[in-house]
Amino acid sequence: MSNNLAIKLRSGTQQAHTSAENVGFMKCFLKGVVDKDCFAKFLSNLYYIYSELEAAIVSHIDHPAISAVYFPELNRQAALEKDMMFYYGDNWRNKLTPSSAAQTYIDRIREISANDPVLLLGHTYTRYMGDLSGGQMLQKVAQSALKLSGYEGTSFYNFEQIPDKKAFKDKYRQVLNELPIDDATAERIVAEANNAFALNLQMAQELEGNLIKALGQVLFNNLTGSQNPDSTEIIAAN
Repeated sequence: MSNNLAIKLRSGTQQAHTSAENVGFMKCFLKGVVDKDCFAKFLSNLYYIYSELEAAIVSHIDHPAISAVYFPELNRQAALEKDMMFYYGDNWRNKLTPSSAAQTYIDRIREISANDPVLLLGHTYTRYMGDLSGGQMLQKVAQSALKLSGYEGTSFYNFEQIPDKKAFKDKYRQVLNELPIDDATAERIVAEANNAFALNLQMAQELEGNLIKALGQVLFNNLTGSQNPDSTEIIAAN
C-alpha cells in the first residue's frame, strides 16, 4: 500500500521552499556572503533543534511509522557539537542559549512529541532532506567564504555515513511512500512540514539584524534586492 507521502511532501511544501530561500540571510549565504558570527549562531540554534528532535524520535522508536524512517546515520547532534567546539571553544555549553525563534521551534517539537508524535516526520523530512540536498552546497559556500579547512566548522553538513546521498534520499522517499498511514495522517504530516519550514524561516529572519550589523545596511540591501532565480531547487529537499 502506497500513501505517496514523499510525493505529497514535495509538492505540498514547494511554496515554503521558495520563501525559505528568499529570506535575506539565505540570499546572502547563497551569494557567498557569510559572516562568521552569524553562521556560528545559525549552527548553534540548529544544535538545540536537532538535540530536541533526535531525542524525540528515539523516545518514540516503538511507533511503527517513526521506527520505519529512523536512520541513525542522519543524526546531527554529535556533528553540531564538534562545530560548537570549533566556534565557541571547550566551554561552549555555558556560552550558548537558543534564540527566541529556536525556542519556539523546540517548544513545537516537544508539543507534538507529547501529543501527536507521527507529526515529527514533517520535521525530519524538512530538515534532513534539505541538509542532504542544498545543505551540501551551503557547506561549500561556508568553507570558501570563511576559509575553513576540511570539515572544521561545517561538520553539520558532513554525512560521513551516507556516501551516496542520492541513493539514500531515494530510499528515504520510498520508505515514506510505504508507511502504514492513511491519507488524513499524510495531509497532517505535510501541514506540519510547512510549519517546520515556517519555524526555520523565523530563525533565519531573526539572524538578519546581526547580518545587517556585520555587513552594513547598503550592502545587505544590494545583496537581497531580488529573488533568487530558480531558487525552488536550491535548498529544496529534491
